[in-house]
Amino acid sequence: MTLTAALLAYVLAASLLTVTPGVDTALILRTAALEGPKRAAMAALGINAGCLLWGAAVALGLGALLAASELAFNILKWSGAAYLLWLGLQMLLKPRSEFSLTSTAEEERHGQLGWFIKGLLGNLLNPKVGVFYVSFLPQFVPAGYPVGSFSFALACIHVLLGLFWAAALILATRPLATFLRRGGLVQWLDRATGSVLLVFAAGLALAKR
Repeated sequence: MTLTAALLAYVLAASLLTVTPGVDTALILRTAALEGPKRAAMAALGINAGCLLWGAAVALGLGALLAASELAFNILKWSGAAYLLWLGLQMLLKPRSEFSLTSTAEEERHGQLGWFIKGLLGNLLNPKVGVFYVSFLPQFVPAGYPVGSFSFALACIHVLLGLFWAAALILATRPLATFLRRGGLVQWLDRATGSVLLVFAAGLALAKR
């Protein structure tokens, strides 16, 4: 496989995987719709920072540990499932009753940092990302290229695709902001997202290497 063919095949495959709905999409859409584009952008940055760190781990050979060690995989798997469960229950049991389009500077800073951390942890605590990278990325490394560094470059491409997709999601939800002053809709969206996160938590808990 030539370099050009490998990159084209990878971009196509990674693009399809990026737009496939998952927990990251749910978090970005919910945050964009209810918290505003700045906080949604921070959540997206956190999610993609997690992907970048996983890419670096795979390049350094650490990702192979998750593929080989059942104990390491299970520890990270249950930590991630517990984190998603906690996020989902927070939204499901304590939905907000209203949405405000304005916020103080302190709330804005804390909100943005909080959603960055949520996005980051949601990815770092998901061992399936590491196992996916260690099994998926090497397939697109052309002959004669170093697997570690080229795999990290592919992970960087995946992160760029993820950022573009997150921006598209945020822009798509922005026109809905005027409808979000309705308390009932805010509660419904919080509970719906919480339910989705619980489903993903269960899926992660049942995942196998």
